[in-house]
Amino acid sequence: MRLADLDYVLPPELVAQEPPAERTDARLLVLDRETGLLRHAGIADLPRLLCPDDLLVLNDTRVIPGRVRGRRPSGGRLELLLVRPLGEEGEWEALVRGTPRAGERVHLPEGHGEWVAALGDGRWRLRVAVEGPVLAWLERVGEVPLPPYLTRPGGPTAADRERYQTVYARVPGAVAAPTAGLHFTPALLAALADAGIETRMLTLHVGPGTFQPVRADTFEAHVMAPETYAVPPETAERVNAARAAGRRIVAVGTTTVRALEAAGAEGRLHAGPGEAALFIRPGHRFRMIDALITNFHLPRSPLLALVAALAGWDHVRAAYDEAVRRRYRFYSFGDAMLIT
Repeated sequence: MRLADLDYVLPPELVAQEPPAERTDARLLVLDRETGLLRHAGIADLPRLLCPDDLLVLNDTRVIPGRVRGRRPSGGRLELLLVRPLGEEGEWEALVRGTPRAGERVHLPEGHGEWVAALGDGRWRLRVAVEGPVLAWLERVGEVPLPPYLTRPGGPTAADRERYQTVYARVPGAVAAPTAGLHFTPALLAALADAGIETRMLTLHVGPGTFQPVRADTFEAHVMAPETYAVPPETAERVNAARAAGRRIVAVGTTTVRALEAAGAEGRLHAGPGEAALFIRPGHRFRMIDALITNFHLPRSPLLALVAALAGWDHVRAAYDEAVRRRYRFYSFGDAMLIT
């Protein structure tokens, strides 16, 4: 498979700029990865589309409002995205537009910072000085870091703090939502439980590297930035028991897949923390999942490569062509696929 095979044509008007009125209003394109057969359904149909003994695994990471607007000592504007805390207290990895210098101060809302060192690719080590914990400060002054393809006027809104977050988000640390999970509601989760479908949680903090396009000449040359994850002991126990019993493991989102495949590389899911740096692409042998619920992804993205690895690019390409013909909504606030 060539990198160019991950291209497809998407009319700009199909990029969803707003979430649906209700989370479960999203459409669902069902793809059988063995036959390529396609069916049209809705997210609300999941309790009847999944099997009664399936085990559904979801990512409970919580998006932090990490986008902050600052100023250089000269008065020049800076836009920062705080990605994750580093080892030293008050130090964070930050993406920044502009050209700061080590030792230079930056004026921040209700505080200040100092650039410590460049980390490469627009990433910097930033020492933040604010009153109280940095996460609490971000909740007061930060903005939701919406993806750049959301080009609506005015930028993020107050509603985005709720809608660009899963209803089960629990552990702060992501710079982007695990978007397949945005479709779920407490009522849908209850309906799945009533249908005999078990759900379990893990955490993978989505980082900016997830969305970086594959710019290398070959798949092998592309390097994924590591993302931290944690698998609770009860999740590992239930997943391993389900696999031993021949039950299907259904991942909600590519982020869940990366955590499961990283923590279960030997075919058995291990509990505890870790770092996922897998670039899952065609040729990957899946050891931990059987089915996937996922949104539609950008061309040449690692996420699309993962979907192609699971279902085969010919089937995925046909599904995307069908989704375009049927005017499905794409990307974060868009519709979804169920790959069985």
